[in-house]
Amino acid sequence: MTKTIKFTKMHGNGNDFIIIDEIDQTLIPESKKPNFTKKHCKRKFNIGADGILYLQPSKKADLKMRIFNSDGTEAEMCGNGIRCAAKYTVENKTKNNTVNIETKAGTLEIETKQNNKFWAKVNMGKPLYNRKKIPAKHKGELIKQKINNTNHEVSACNVGVPHAVVQTNDIESIDIMQEAPPIRNNPIFPEGANVNFIQKHKNKILVRTYERGVEAETLSCGTGSVASAAIARKTGLIDKNTIPVETKGGELKIIFQNNTAYMEGPAKTVYEGTLKK
Repeated sequence: MTKTIKFTKMHGNGNDFIIIDEIDQTLIPESKKPNFTKKHCKRKFNIGADGILYLQPSKKADLKMRIFNSDGTEAEMCGNGIRCAAKYTVENKTKNNTVNIETKAGTLEIETKQNNKFWAKVNMGKPLYNRKKIPAKHKGELIKQKINNTNHEVSACNVGVPHAVVQTNDIESIDIMQEAPPIRNNPIFPEGANVNFIQKHKNKILVRTYERGVEAETLSCGTGSVASAAIARKTGLIDKNTIPVETKGGELKIIFQNNTAYMEGPAKTVYEGTLKK
C-alpha cells in the first residue's frame, strides 16, 4: 500500500483545493475520505484548503470530479474546482483542449485555452428556479421573499448546488459570518444553501459568498458567481447577457446564451508535493 500520496495544490480566484489523482487507482478508501479531507484542509496545521478534489475514472466522461468540502461533506459541484480539474486534466491526461467532467450534478463540458495564463469556459447548464429543484420548501419560485430568522429578501436557484442570493447596497459593510448562517441553515432549504450577497457596481456585480461545507466566506465561489448573475438578471438588477462578476479573489465572466449559463475564469497551479496517508 502506498504510504505517501502525490498531490497538487491549485486555486481558482483564491478558492483553493488539494487535487488527488485517483484515475489509475484509489488512493484514499471511501470510508476515510471525509476525515482525510478534514485533516489536510485544516489551515495552519496542514496543507490547508477549501476542499479536496478527488479525480476518478468515469464511464461517461473524460473523468469524474468529486469535491469534498473542508468539513468532510461531499458537494454536488464546484465551479472554481472544475476549472482546476480541467487544468490538471489538459496538462497531465489529454492533449485535447475540451474535456468533459462528470460530477454529482451532471457531466459538464469545459473549453480551455492557455496563452500567458490558463483560462476555462464551463457550460454550467440552465439555472433552476423551481423550489423543488433548488430544493426549497413550498411551491413556485423563491424570488425576493422574506424568510424566517432573517430581515433580508432572499432569492434562490440551483446551478449544480443550491444558492441563496441577497441584494444589498453596501456589500462591504455586511457581517457575513453573522448574516449568512441564518439563511444557510434556514429550514426552508432542506439541504442547506450557499449564501451570496451581491451589489451592482457600474456594469458588473460584486459578490461575497458564504459556502456551505466550508462554513465561512471564501475568496471566490464559481457556482455562487453564476447564481448571483442569474438572480441579478431574473430580478432586473442587471439586463445583460454577459456579466462580469467581481469577488475578493478575482473576476469571472458569466455569459448567458438561450438561458444556458457559461462561466469563464482562470485556474492556477500553486505547487506539487507528497503527503503521508
